[in-house]
Amino acid sequence: MAEPVYVALPLGTTHGWGVCGRYITRELARLGPVCLVTDRLEAGVVSDELELAALRGLMAPPELQAGRAADVEAPVLQGVPSPDLAPMRPRLRGRRNVGYAFFENTALAPSSIETARTHYDVLAAGSSWCSEILREHGLTDVRTVVQGVDPTVFRPVPGGREFFGDRFVVFSGGKFELRRGQDVVIAAFKVLQERHEDVLLVTSWFNPSPASMRSMRASPHIHFDAPVNGVDCRTLIEGVLAANGVDATRVVHLGPLPNSMMARVYRNSDVGLFASRCEGGTNLVLMEYMACGRPAIATFGSGHKDVLTDENSLPLRQLRQATVRDGEEPPRIWHDAELEDLVEKLEWAYRNRERLAVIGARAAQDLTRFTWANTARAFVELLQPRD
Repeated sequence: MAEPVYVALPLGTTHGWGVCGRYITRELARLGPVCLVTDRLEAGVVSDELELAALRGLMAPPELQAGRAADVEAPVLQGVPSPDLAPMRPRLRGRRNVGYAFFENTALAPSSIETARTHYDVLAAGSSWCSEILREHGLTDVRTVVQGVDPTVFRPVPGGREFFGDRFVVFSGGKFELRRGQDVVIAAFKVLQERHEDVLLVTSWFNPSPASMRSMRASPHIHFDAPVNGVDCRTLIEGVLAANGVDATRVVHLGPLPNSMMARVYRNSDVGLFASRCEGGTNLVLMEYMACGRPAIATFGSGHKDVLTDENSLPLRQLRQATVRDGEEPPRIWHDAELEDLVEKLEWAYRNRERLAVIGARAAQDLTRFTWANTARAFVELLQPRD
C-alpha cells in the first residue's frame, strides 16, 4: 500500500465500534501511510498513552478534521454506524470510497440504499448476514469483512483461572438491552441457581443509553418496569435481577472496562452465554471470549453464524422468528432463543466440564484465523482502484 489511505472510523476502548476503528487504523498503518480523520483524540478516547501518541502521528491535516467538504486524491475508508447507511464524514470524498457497515435492521429504507449508491464504490459489511440484507435491497458492490481479535491479548494461557476455582462461573457480556438477550440469560441462570449451589454469574452489561435499556420492557422472559432515566446502570441491573429471583450473592457485576482488561475476566469463567436476538457484526465480545479458549453457548443466527460451529461452541439452533417494532420504524425480523434449549445446554456444560475444555481449545484454534491484520488486508484490497 504505497499511497495514503484516509480513514474515518470511530475510536475508543470500551465499545465495539471504537475497538474496531482503533485496530483497523493501527493495522492499516503497518501496511502503508494512513491519514486519520477524527473529531476527538485524547486520553479519554484512547487510554493507552503509547497508542494515543502513535495515532496522533497519523492525524490528517487540520482542515479535514472540521467536517468541511473535501475531495482527496487518495482512497477513503469510512465507518457507517447507522442503518441510514450515511458515512461518518459525508463531505469527505476520495478517489475510491469504501464504507464499513454494521446494522440490525432487516428492512432498509429506499433512501438509505440511495445514500449507499451515492457515497460508496463498495460497501463492506461486518457479517455475511448484513451483506445478504444489502444485496436483497438491490446493492451489488457489497463485500463481507469480518472483525478481528488481538492474539497478543485474547489467547489461552496456562493456569488462566485465578478466581472462583470452586464455583461454576457463567459469563454474560454486551449492553443490557433486548437485542442482546440478557433477559434469556437471567431466566436461564435462575433455573441453574435453583439446581446448583456453586454457580456464579459474572455480568458485563453496562449500557449508557436509557432508550436501549427500555427495550427490555418487551421481554417475554423477565419482569422489567424499572425507571431508567437518571439511574445508575449497576443499581438498575441489580434491581432487575432481584425482581426476577436471582440471588444477589451469586452475581458479580462489572462496570465498563477497557477492552484489553476483559481477557482476564473471560479466563476466570467456565462458559459464556450469548443469547443475542440479532448481531450485525460477528459479536466482538463473543469472538474475544472464544479466542481465550473459553466455550460459548450462543444463538446460531445473524452475525454469529460467521464464527460458530458445532465443534467450537454450543450453538443454540432452536430459534423462533421474532418481529420487533420500535415506534414508526419498519419492523425488524430477529430471532429468539428457546429458554429450554439454553437451560439444557447450560446444564450440560455444568456436568461436562472436561468436554467443555475440548470445545474451548477448538474455539481458540478457530479464532486464530480472525485477526485485525487480516481485516486490514481485506480493506487494502477493496481500496485499490478497479479497472
